[in-house]
Amino acid sequence: MRQLVVIGNGMVGHRLVEAVLSRDTDAPWHITVLGEEPRPAYDRVALSSYFDGAGEEELRLPELSDRPGVDVLLGEPATAVDRHARTVTTSTGRVLDYDALVLATGSSAFVPPVPGHDLPGCHVYRTIEDLENITATASAAVQRRDAPGVVVGGGLLGLEAANALRLLGMRAHVVEMAPWLMPRQVDEGGGAVLGRLIAETGVTCHTAAGLAGIEPAPGGEGLRVLLGEQGPGRQSVDAGIVVFSVGVRPRDELARAAGLEIGPRGGVAVDSACRTSDPRIYAVGECASAQGTVYGLVAPGNAMAEVAADNLVGGRAAFTGGDTSTKLKLLGVDVASFGDAQGTTEGALEVVLNDAPGRRYAKLVVSDDATTLLGGVLVGDASAYASLRPLVGRALPGDPLDLIAPDRGGSGGVGAAALPDDAQVCSCNAVTKGAIGTAIAEGSTDIPALKACTKAGTSCGSCVPMLKTLLADSGIEQSSALCEHFDHSRAELVEIVAATGVSTFSELIARHGTGRGCDICKPAVASVLASMGGGHILEGEQAALQDTNDHFLANLQRNGTYSVVPRVPGGEITPEKLIVIGEVAREFGLYTKITGAQRIDLLGARVEQLPAVWARLVEAGFESGHAYGKALRTVKSCVGSTWCRYGVQDSVAMAIRLETRYRGLRSPHKLKSAVSGCARECAEARSKDFGVIATEHGWNLYVGGNGGFTPRHAELLAADLDDETLVRYIDRFLMFYIRTADRLQRTAAWIEGLEGGLDHLRAVVTQDSLGIAAELEEAMRRHTAGYADEWRGVLEDPDKLARFVSFANAPEAPDPTIAFEIERDQPVPAGPVALGMPEAPGRAGARPARAPA
Repeated sequence: MRQLVVIGNGMVGHRLVEAVLSRDTDAPWHITVLGEEPRPAYDRVALSSYFDGAGEEELRLPELSDRPGVDVLLGEPATAVDRHARTVTTSTGRVLDYDALVLATGSSAFVPPVPGHDLPGCHVYRTIEDLENITATASAAVQRRDAPGVVVGGGLLGLEAANALRLLGMRAHVVEMAPWLMPRQVDEGGGAVLGRLIAETGVTCHTAAGLAGIEPAPGGEGLRVLLGEQGPGRQSVDAGIVVFSVGVRPRDELARAAGLEIGPRGGVAVDSACRTSDPRIYAVGECASAQGTVYGLVAPGNAMAEVAADNLVGGRAAFTGGDTSTKLKLLGVDVASFGDAQGTTEGALEVVLNDAPGRRYAKLVVSDDATTLLGGVLVGDASAYASLRPLVGRALPGDPLDLIAPDRGGSGGVGAAALPDDAQVCSCNAVTKGAIGTAIAEGSTDIPALKACTKAGTSCGSCVPMLKTLLADSGIEQSSALCEHFDHSRAELVEIVAATGVSTFSELIARHGTGRGCDICKPAVASVLASMGGGHILEGEQAALQDTNDHFLANLQRNGTYSVVPRVPGGEITPEKLIVIGEVAREFGLYTKITGAQRIDLLGARVEQLPAVWARLVEAGFESGHAYGKALRTVKSCVGSTWCRYGVQDSVAMAIRLETRYRGLRSPHKLKSAVSGCARECAEARSKDFGVIATEHGWNLYVGGNGGFTPRHAELLAADLDDETLVRYIDRFLMFYIRTADRLQRTAAWIEGLEGGLDHLRAVVTQDSLGIAAELEEAMRRHTAGYADEWRGVLEDPDKLARFVSFANAPEAPDPTIAFEIERDQPVPAGPVALGMPEAPGRAGARPARAPA
């Protein structure tokens, strides 16, 4: 059996092995893969999802070592290649013979050789280990309350790194030498819009700024980043961490030492078959230089892997160039570029839509006769990417401006039916529309099946919307079933409950489902029943349906304790109630924090303490703030016309009215709101699920905004409303959302998914286009009439109270694993040392404290 050695266990090396194994051959290979990292291959494209909670297991690619004839040696990189003896030596001294060798060594992060680039606290953003180190340094800086994090490099990976720092609790600065962000992907106009949108997320961007050096910050903690030339005008930024994301360099050191030909800008020179100057050695991915170009994206690397694999088994495939198209969501901002995005083709024309008020920029690059699409840039709204990218190099189906300007009557893209069968739908894996059509015809009738059959959508995922369209165009309707136990969608279950009067999960699943239910349908049905007046959520079998937070009417924290957030409508609180909160926190030893939504969070209560804490608060006139539930959380407000000289309406009174009206309203996802007393928008109403902004003539109502990982600005639903009309419209909006949204679907995504979008919603809410306005208003009336405080409901029921213990067989015993220490004069969860574990960075100096009584 012939011996194939693959040096590199990244995404492209992994793809090459899969491609060889998938091809039928009479002379099979025994494959040995050498991996530098001590872990199996993982999806580096999705690396940033690590900061969204994805673990290493979720990032892993399919295991290769389980395949017959494949050995994977992890943590054992190659150290030398002997071309004459045809051997590879590894870091352990192992010598491997080869009949063919593939270099898939990838690239390394480039670090500018400025003074201080190697100081502690400086990192690159390349591997899981890098991300672990970044997390440790950032966490230590946050605990020390150090300066913000600085990312050097404003390309796509740099902006991902900036978002990672934000998710780790830091303010982020981005330093980019070019005049605008992402200069390789977008043009100056797109870069200007992108810069404004990124700045709105709180990231400070320093463009046209050179990095001069890094030095320890005064005082010895943190770093100081020096920008520009030496002199009195030089800028500097103090930082708790510096992350370099300036670019990559091909890992071609093995090839150089072996005497292989190197490309003009580095990288191993390869021909169209991906062979190097030694015909027994191939190179693929970011270490290869094809026609003088080193590609830094996964799609060209995968294409090279397929070409090399085909030639290894006797084929004649050729690599003719790579697709550098990109679609990303960076800090909540959609960005896409495809084809000749910069318009470098001779005679190319540009069709530009620069819609600053609409927060979007679009450019198509077309041939000199405006008939052929050459490329494009999309910023702010990249929904047309999936249909436009496959048309690169093909005839345009109409007016180019119509394709990017739907507001003027255009299509806003091209329907899937207009694409030819040889158009690539998935550029990462070179999957055509025809291949997807064949897979559908052969039985791949949903997205997971199409991914498994064709690999489309398994890399960056930007083509998944087109896959859904192709399924729909094939007459295959995608299931909207809530889960395997119900064939109905959440919206259909709402209608069933309303029509039949079913009041329990067991009755609903017996009559309209199968089995016993799961952790998907149980909380979803519990929410539906609660939103339709199903009684206290801990009543009878309802209690068993709830997730952890709802089960204890409090938010579970990292150390096993709970937080308590009393409702403070509109953020208005009397001194007497403020004193009670302070007394409760002091009596029970709780950590206190004023939240971003103008509420006071009491953290650190053990489960058996919750009823006692609630009793004190309820006695003082407080009630549950529902911070634990998929329900209305808060209605934030500014001080409005009562105090502010700019205020034109009483925002506090309106916020209190709305919060009191909608308190306890259970919904598919959490709801947040705000009321601003003037257009200066101090309450940030346009970042909420429904927001209200005062005008000289009444109130403007905005809907569909949210913060979180994907921030969205709310959009104007109706303007200059009087008080009663405003409330009536919000009643209709919320009840329509509750009845028709999917499980865990925020209002922004719900509106996007409505056929007709915001215009349809506006017609339903303001014009009663569906004839259901009275029904929706009556449903809200029933909710307000039936509202009861959930905390008080527990305190008045001994059976419910009995649930609040750490140990059923020792109700009075506290959980011994819960311990606290003192930071900034408040109790916080004890660090690893206090719990008998190795010390974590950044927790030195904390004082131990006994658990609160």
